[in-house]
Amino acid sequence: MERHVARPLTAPPDPHGGRPTPDPFAATGPALRWGVVSTGKIAHTVTTQLARLEDARLQAVSSRDATKAAAFATKYGFRASYGSAGGYQALAEDPDVDVVYVATPHGQHHAVAGAMLRAGKHVLVEKAFTITAAEAEDLARLARERGLFLMEAVWTRFLPTYVAAMDVLEGGELGPVRYVQADMGFMAERDPRTRLWARADGGGALLDLAVYPLCWVIGALGLPTGVQAAGNVNSEGVDELCAMTLAHEGGAHSQVMVSFVSDSTRKARIVGTEGYLEVGPSLSRPDGFAVVTGAARRSERYELTDAPYAFQLREVTRCVQLGLLESPAMPLEHTLATMRLFDEVRRQVGVSYPNDAGSPPTT
Repeated sequence: MERHVARPLTAPPDPHGGRPTPDPFAATGPALRWGVVSTGKIAHTVTTQLARLEDARLQAVSSRDATKAAAFATKYGFRASYGSAGGYQALAEDPDVDVVYVATPHGQHHAVAGAMLRAGKHVLVEKAFTITAAEAEDLARLARERGLFLMEAVWTRFLPTYVAAMDVLEGGELGPVRYVQADMGFMAERDPRTRLWARADGGGALLDLAVYPLCWVIGALGLPTGVQAAGNVNSEGVDELCAMTLAHEGGAHSQVMVSFVSDSTRKARIVGTEGYLEVGPSLSRPDGFAVVTGAARRSERYELTDAPYAFQLREVTRCVQLGLLESPAMPLEHTLATMRLFDEVRRQVGVSYPNDAGSPPTT
């Protein structure tokens, strides 16, 4: 069974003092000049943390609204701002930008990331990577052809707690893993104008939430080999709840549930033949986990910084500094396989988006 065992380039912590928690802010090489596309909530959150990296320089920001772009640039200290319906193209053409973080709604990722890659920029794309697998494959092809770094921003994979949990699995303490259950749900205010519910933006629980429980599924069991899915689709054609039963090599299985209409435990449980590992209270940003084997139970806790996205940003920075085209901890094949899985789940559940009609190639 192939399990995701690659590590981010920052070392994991040791709760017993063997290795210190890595400092994601410390410089690891020459400074990189960053561009940010979008001025939404996640762009603010990530940029606040990006600004603290010693080897990051905030070069340019773009938005459809010139006033918002200028305000964002002033707040965080960007040297340039671009604002218009196609403002991201001006950012792509800025010769002083090395790496771009794409924080637009999902439906725009293919067009925006494609423009950045064509302009010779390395790219970090917010999850979900794209709307369709075809869009994802197009971006991966373009990045490989141009020799550029490209990664999906699944920040959970780079947190010290996640890396330490993977070390427990690799140590064999739980025995062969046979089953994983993971869920993530919350009550989302219903507003078809917002990103979560807007069909044109790729709204829905599947694309917005499923990458988080899948972190634990893929980490424990590898990529799935099959899926059976069910869900609820609202009157606007957006999935509000989605449940998946996944098959894996060797007869192992996993179950994933995501929801915008119900709160959930937001936990992951990884069950082996000798015990289980439970992650919580939030599987997307865990501060610890419990390991249960027989009658023995121990808990491990990790002090996360106030900037958890910084671990992901450090990974991107070091990969680019080292000349890598993919992250060993978040390879493109995992992103492509996830997008193919989402295509199949949407087919079974009955969710379609305007992007399904086909996007023009980026070349």
